[in-house]
Amino acid sequence: MQEPQTSIDEMPNEPVASEANPAQTADGHEARITELEAALEEAKAQVLYVKAEGENIRRRATEDIDKARKFALEKFTGELLAVKDSLDAALAVENADVTSYKNGVELTAKQLLSVFEKFNIAEINPIGDKFDPNKHQAISMVPAEGEPNTVLSVLQKGYSLNERVLRPALVTVIQAK
Repeated sequence: MQEPQTSIDEMPNEPVASEANPAQTADGHEARITELEAALEEAKAQVLYVKAEGENIRRRATEDIDKARKFALEKFTGELLAVKDSLDAALAVENADVTSYKNGVELTAKQLLSVFEKFNIAEINPIGDKFDPNKHQAISMVPAEGEPNTVLSVLQKGYSLNERVLRPALVTVIQAK
């Protein structure tokens, strides 16, 4: 905010610092020094407050990150518990034939696949695909009809999470003749 301008005629007749009473000048300097010291103390207090607030934010963020790591798999685990319950129910059946067990296992496998889809877990089942060392692990190479370096059989399916390989597929590859 600007102070109103005054003309020379309106200015009060106060002595200039050089003309002023030395006692008044010393008292004015002491008052100014006291005022500046108070402002300095206030600034120090504000710096300490800001520093403490920063530490509190850092501590809370660390706690939040720890909680996120600790409970990151909570939803996934909850979904897997339903699959476990289905398996337990199948094992509890006493008077069942092979067909009913097979049907129960198929339903449980479908349930598990739906959990995988929900969490972006994909099967790597590369029969007939070109061998890719980033997604496949060759167990052996066998002479066979077909394109060399093509996956002939899958001994164990691989899996990826959000297109990142969790486990490569164990495969047999066609050997070049």
